[in-house]
Amino acid sequence: MKAEAFIIHLGRAEARKVQVDRLAVTLPLPVNIVDAVDGLALRDDEIEAAYRRYLYSPRYPFVLRKAEIGCFLSHRKAWRAIVDGGLDAGLIVEDDVEPIEGSFGPALALAIRTIRAGDYIRFPYRSHTDSGAEVAKAGEMTLVEPMHVGLGMQMQLVGRQAAAELLKMTETFDRPVDTTIQMRWLVKIRILAARPPAVRQIGHLLGGTIVQKKAKPLGEVLSREIKRAWYRLALRRRNAKQRTGT
Repeated sequence: MKAEAFIIHLGRAEARKVQVDRLAVTLPLPVNIVDAVDGLALRDDEIEAAYRRYLYSPRYPFVLRKAEIGCFLSHRKAWRAIVDGGLDAGLIVEDDVEPIEGSFGPALALAIRTIRAGDYIRFPYRSHTDSGAEVAKAGEMTLVEPMHVGLGMQMQLVGRQAAAELLKMTETFDRPVDTTIQMRWLVKIRILAARPPAVRQIGHLLGGTIVQKKAKPLGEVLSREIKRAWYRLALRRRNAKQRTGT
């Protein structure tokens, strides 16, 4: 199998450069650095070309921040690199991820043995997400097809056909990239997940987020939580209809 790794890194996030260098040495694949799209530097016309509100149902209740748009476009760059490079698969890694020694190697090996061209294999960092039916197993590591796909884009092994499909259906988008992946009726790929976690998120050790968030009034916080809960429920109902064909 022809596979390479793609580390997404924003140049101005200098505190994360050390981790990028560590990943470049430790990942057992040829490594490419993807220059992340800086959402704060996007022009209005660039945003308008990619982002449209309310494209799909259920409607995503929040306006995307520029950083979220930049993140989405960065992952599209990685998907494009997989397709243009003629790879069988690409391991996409964000720059605040640390492989767990003793777990990551077996998880990646199992994923590489299992992946098909149209597969998208997640490496979640939380143990309570992405539960589902077992697809493959090696020792303590399993790959499952999750009933509900978890959030987060820390690391994924993406087949070339899956990358092409993702590029086609995200020429414009209306919600964050991880939330888009959750739309199983829209994303025509097989999604698997590695369990137990084989990576950890260490952004808090690398200076935290590069996005500055202003404190919000309590009323706004409560309103957002209600909208988020409504959206998650609507998403699960829509996915359930897709599974049952109703």
